[in-house]
Formats: sequence, C-alpha cells, structure tokens
Amino acid sequence: MSTVVGSEDTTAEPGAAVAAGRVRAITDWRPEDEAFWAEAGARVARRNLVFSVLSEHIGFSVWSLWSVLVLFLGPKYHIDPAGKFTLTALPTALGALLRLPYTFAVARFGGRNWTVFSALLLLVPTVLAGVVLRPGVSYGTLLAVACVAGVGGGNFASSMANINAFYPQRLKGWALGINAGGGNIGVPVVQLVGLLVLATAGAAHPRLVPLVYLPLIVLAALGAALRMDNLASLKNDRRALREVLREPHSWVMSLLYIGTFGSFIGFGFAFGQVLQVQFHAEFDTPVKAAYLTFLGPLLGSLVRPVGGRMADRWGGAKVTLATFALMAAGAGLVLAASQAKSLPLFLTGFVALFVLSGIGNGSTYKMIPAIFQARARDAVAAGADPATAEQDSRRLASALIGLAGAIGAFGGVLVNMAFRQSFLTSKNGDAAYVAFLAAYVVCFAVTWAVYLRPSAGKLRGI
Repeated sequence: MSTVVGSEDTTAEPGAAVAAGRVRAITDWRPEDEAFWAEAGARVARRNLVFSVLSEHIGFSVWSLWSVLVLFLGPKYHIDPAGKFTLTALPTALGALLRLPYTFAVARFGGRNWTVFSALLLLVPTVLAGVVLRPGVSYGTLLAVACVAGVGGGNFASSMANINAFYPQRLKGWALGINAGGGNIGVPVVQLVGLLVLATAGAAHPRLVPLVYLPLIVLAALGAALRMDNLASLKNDRRALREVLREPHSWVMSLLYIGTFGSFIGFGFAFGQVLQVQFHAEFDTPVKAAYLTFLGPLLGSLVRPVGGRMADRWGGAKVTLATFALMAAGAGLVLAASQAKSLPLFLTGFVALFVLSGIGNGSTYKMIPAIFQARARDAVAAGADPATAEQDSRRLASALIGLAGAIGAFGGVLVNMAFRQSFLTSKNGDAAYVAFLAAYVVCFAVTWAVYLRPSAGKLRGI
C-alpha cells in the first residue's frame, strides 16, 4: 500500500480519497510492478483516465467551436469563404502553441490541479462567443474571440502527459488511445450541438451553441477536483525538453503527427465549409452541411483507441506505415471525386481520411514512449541502472508528447490555409488535395526509412 499526501499524511491505497477539499498527491506509483498494478494501480489509473477524458472532451469541443459557428455566419456578417477559413485556422494555431506549456504544467502544478484550472479556463472563450455573436460585429472582434478558443487545444497535451505517467508501457497504446479518442469526440459532438441549434432555433441564434457548454465546463472541473489525483513523482526536468529537442526522433515523430492529427483536426475544422463551397448546390444551407460534418470526426475519434490497440499488438511503426499508404490513396480518391464532381465519392474519400487519421493518431502516440523504452533497454544492456533508465524514459516521453502534440496541431493550420489558398485561386480544393497526397507519401517514406528499413542502428520494438 502507498502513502497519499494531502494537507496531512494518510496511509491508504494509491489514490485513496483524502479529506474533502485537500490536495491529493500519490507518492508511490509503480505501474510497471504487476503486483502493484493488479492490487490498486489499475483502478486508480482508470478513475483518473475517465475524468481526464471528460475534461479533454469538452476542451476539444471548445477548440473546434468555430468550425460550427462559421456555418451560422450568413450574408449579414459579410464574411467570404477565405475569411471563414481564417476564423477556423486561428484557434487551431493558438491551441498548437499552448500545447507545449500545458504539457509541463502537469508536473509543475499536478495533474488534478491543472485539469481543474484548464477546464475552468474554457469558460472564457464560451462566454465571449456567446456575447459577441450578432450581425454587425466587426470581423476583427470575431478573429480575436475565435483565437481565444484555442485554449481548448492545450487541454489535450496536459491530459496526455498526465495519463502517460499513470499507465505501464504495455498498456500505453490503449490508454493514450482512449484518452485522445474520448477527447477527439468533442469535435463531432460540438458539431451535433450546432446541428441541433440550427434545426430548432435556426441560423439566427449561434450564441446558443457556446452557452450549452457553460454548465458542462463547470461539471468537468468539479469532477476533476473530486476524483482525480496528483502524482508526486511526476516532476518537470528542465533538461528534458532540451534533450528532446536534440533528439532526431522527436522531429520525425512531430512530422508524422502533423500527418495524422494535423489531418484530423484540420479536416474537422474545415469540412463543413468545404462542402458548402465546393458542393454549394447540395449544401446551400448550413443545416444541410451540418447533417454531415460530424460523421467523419466521430468515426475518426472512435477508431483512435483501435489504432492504439493495433500498435500494441503489431507495433506502432507498422500500423503507421500502413495508415499513411491508405491515406495517400484516400487523398487520391478525394481529388478524383472533386474533378469528377462526384459527391458520393468525395464523401467516401473524406470519411476514409478521417478514419485513417484516427488510427494513425493512436499508432503514432504509441510510438513515442516505445522509442524511449527502446533506448532504456539499450542503456540497461550497457550497464545503466534499470530504475534510472525507466525514469529517463518516462520524462523524455512526456516531453516529446508535448512537443509532438504542439507541432502536430499546426498541421490543422496548414490544412485550413491550404484550403483557403486553393479556393481563392481556383474556386475548388484540388490543389489542396494534391498537397495532402504528397504529404502522406513523404510521411510513408519517412516511417519506413527510420523505423522499418533493415539497418544496424534501427530501434527495436517501435
């Protein structure tokens, strides 16, 4: 049994409740110890995972709020399609920037404490959107308020770093996949909320969408405060980020995450607008577009844990390689459908891209801790202390999760900017689809060359 420290010391099982209102810190956490894990560790980790998912889920909804709100911005708002793509790109960019400090905030303030704070911070962009959304509001005001919604994107990084520390290596693919997938579902859920508002109150009432989330944000913060724990062993190492920045695999994984998560979040933000612009005859009203925009993000979110499970079984690199090959084929199908003006093929290709990006999200995040676990095995074989090697593996994996998450999220910005430029110059998305196809081919080649090509220096078990 372990010691849980709050404002006083209490001997209890890992994560046991301390008196109400006291900050809880688990001082003994050994997830790789199978007896410890079976006795109490799994139960505590699962409880923290549940409430982490809830907070991250709402964070994703707030982050992608403007992918829905732009559908309400009709002629009275005087914003062209290019302007709407900018409105969705800005929160993506801020969310990407915040992911790095959010990752290190977990160790600085505690996973429970930071989850409570970051959840409550989501009240700011929701209240602002509810206040300013009305005809006559300036475009500059909309840009500023949309940008603030980026705080929801940071929640992912802190949540993933926290859950990564709770789970053993053999279950990380599944746990991180569940955590990320549950969060990603926030994208289709906010789109369903938007559809409900459009179908009932109508396009004249966009402020109802953010206001729906106010009580949910409070509930998420309350659940985290009452049911989550801080891991006292999770400390920031100022050298970790510097070491990760010098690690070549960090930049490789960041590139691969641009291809997977960047595609998911970028398509999730842009898909409704793409349908309205490219197939305007079929989607001449926001309601018609909203009926379909949630489908791809929903399926992509649901299969993310599947990608983690597949990576646990067959290896993250193999699953990631297959995913990029299929994503290139999916982008080719979307391009062909666009040129043929075939809506059924277009929808098929895009849904496939969402699903495949979800699988790739899970497999790439499995690869990150596996890389440092492989380095730890090599270090132990060379005579290093096993406990020290394991600790180094965890701290570097957490640092890279933050770095790759931040850089990967910028892929969403690139997706929206690619669509914006393509529609500005040619009135269709063909140039963007060609760029996506080329990017997936590059990611496929890099995955094979670094992690699967037979060579003496290849890391084992990735």
